[in-house]
Amino acid sequence: MTSMPPGFNPLEPTGPTPGEFLELEWEMFGELCRALALRVARDYQPDIVVGIARAGVIPGAVIASILQCDFHSMLISRKAGAEVVRDRPAVLSAAPSDAMDRRVLLVDEITTTGDTFRLGLAAVRDAHAAEIRTAAMFARPRGYTPDFFALQTDATLIFPWDRKLMDHGDFQVNPRYRGALEE
Repeated sequence: MTSMPPGFNPLEPTGPTPGEFLELEWEMFGELCRALALRVARDYQPDIVVGIARAGVIPGAVIASILQCDFHSMLISRKAGAEVVRDRPAVLSAAPSDAMDRRVLLVDEITTTGDTFRLGLAAVRDAHAAEIRTAAMFARPRGYTPDFFALQTDATLIFPWDRKLMDHGDFQVNPRYRGALEE
């Protein structure tokens, strides 16, 4: 069952308040992808969707499928494996060459400062895209605002792919969410 606060509506622009957890089940994730794809389709017709790896490829691929667009990914991260090794994100793979002269939708799962989007935008511009727009599943109220987002919230987000991690061949609750998740 998805844990949603009273009165929560995924199509409304705001969600839970700071300090709260918002646990997403796969079904809610799918609904938010559909809502985001609908917002994009009303104002923009991308030729390709570029998901920012790692977690941005998940909504990016779903949105590309809904919009019937080609999908590509590019890696922008602070991490090497599971370990944070940089203070700021870095572009670790090139923007797709298929972006040249095409309308691109750059997708990430969440945006806070916008550092990752700014790097992605620069990389896709360098690939000579005709037009670029940004989309995120979640945006922080006082952070970078992408062109499109599904939900704005300060809540700590627990994504369905992140709530449990593989540990010695078995799934264990992600240590970041202990206390927020029931076993």
